[in-house]
Amino acid sequence: MKSQGLSFHHPIAFWSGCVAITAGVLSHIPMFVHARHMNYHMAGMPMDTTMLVGMALIPLGLLMALYGLMPRLDQLRSANASELEFHVADQVPLNPEHWSLVGVLLVAVIVDVMKPATLGFVMPGMTKEYDISSKASGTLALVALTGTAIGSVVWGIVADMFGRRAAILLSALMFISTAICGAMPVFSWNLVMCFLMGLSAGGLLPITFTLMAESIPAVHRGWLLVALGGLGTAAGYLVAAGAAALLEPLFSWRILWMLGLPTGLLLIFLNRYIPESPRYLAGKGLYREARQVLLRFNGNPSSNELAESEVIVEKGTPRGVTGLRQLLSEPYTGITIGLVAAGLAWGLVNFGFLLWLPTNLGALGLAEQANSIIAQSAIFALPGVGVVIWLYHRWSSIKALVLFIVITGLALLLFPLFYWFGSLTVATLSLSIALLLVSASGIIAMLIPYAAEIYPVQLRGTGAGLVAGSSKFGGILGAIFGVAGVFDQIGFSAILITLALLVSALLLIHNGIDTRGKRLEDVQADIFERSALNNK
Repeated sequence: MKSQGLSFHHPIAFWSGCVAITAGVLSHIPMFVHARHMNYHMAGMPMDTTMLVGMALIPLGLLMALYGLMPRLDQLRSANASELEFHVADQVPLNPEHWSLVGVLLVAVIVDVMKPATLGFVMPGMTKEYDISSKASGTLALVALTGTAIGSVVWGIVADMFGRRAAILLSALMFISTAICGAMPVFSWNLVMCFLMGLSAGGLLPITFTLMAESIPAVHRGWLLVALGGLGTAAGYLVAAGAAALLEPLFSWRILWMLGLPTGLLLIFLNRYIPESPRYLAGKGLYREARQVLLRFNGNPSSNELAESEVIVEKGTPRGVTGLRQLLSEPYTGITIGLVAAGLAWGLVNFGFLLWLPTNLGALGLAEQANSIIAQSAIFALPGVGVVIWLYHRWSSIKALVLFIVITGLALLLFPLFYWFGSLTVATLSLSIALLLVSASGIIAMLIPYAAEIYPVQLRGTGAGLVAGSSKFGGILGAIFGVAGVFDQIGFSAILITLALLVSALLLIHNGIDTRGKRLEDVQADIFERSALNNK
């Protein structure tokens, strides 16, 4: 469709690839069904011919789909020579096209969060079926986190090179492909597929925020981005838990991996509601295509014109080069380091401090109350999302982010303070955990949306991907530190993470700017102005 900005280079190749991937996954179902009389216990079963053919179809289908989507390099190179800069319509009110995009991207975030969240529900059954130790099964989580960290950066670069829509669709196809993890008879194959799953899941989240930031009018952009992250994350965990409760007793843990097939196909079928970013198209000099998307978001795709107040075409400078190195160059150096430090610290909190908290509470003689304390405290994190949205939209995006970073540090320090003063009770623990959960949830709800707003169009996917990847890398460090016994010392680990949070807060308050209600192009102008003032 023209109103999507860029049509498939070769639709037959793309859809044939989708069919091949789907057929490859479906070819694993007969063996899965055959094992139903053994409660779907497939460990040690030899792969039959149908399954082997299916495994061959999947990479073939991925290559065909890649060919159908990606070979637009000549068009992009030739168009990139233009000096015109095409601005998106930031004055139009939200209309059904905007809400359709928000709805589809919400589905994408739910699917993205659901996949890794499933890890916690499959590990007990997997450990039992493959007869492996809990330490070996923990390797699965570490492999998945590594995949998400790498995937966030790689897919961000892909989105900046080839487009946001293409990256989302390719990620969805990898989701479908990794559904065969549910039929693997050997644990080592689960590790491989889990890494690939992480690779696809890690990139989908920052790309959705990037596309949304570049398509929603400025006045509504901030609160919708934060709402997308907060609600999508909560819904993703809820869907994963619901699927485990309903389906796992009937079809074993393997069915949770196989849900990658219908959820991935859902994103593919919804692709007609996913237009390419008009800012990305304009950045590549594809003004006719960008105008088609703008007409669509203007609420009148059949019209041939847009009002001057809605679209601005002006002389500008050619787009800069892309790449990770540019994120550490002025004027983005301080912002990038600050956001990455916040991501690392959040990963240490979420996948380290909180993960080991039940064990530490047990060591303090609170083993029976541990789960109850954490569950009750988690209830306060839900309305906390509403507070985050309000502050980000009504007060200041950068101040709200820094505020929650500081509160997270203070919440961490409460643990050693209560312990050292002999005041570590159920009441004080509940207060500390509730404050930590609310503030940490606020950080991750704002972190990637802010990154999607702060970088220029040619670096937006890469920047959002790097920041998202840093939170996953923080999780990897959390897992490593946990095994090393760092989190056994509540006071030491709390102080260590707080120091990282304070460094992040100082860098962001010094280098960051408020993006609330501003056009993305105006955000860039403010960044350069702030950098010039800081360097005087």
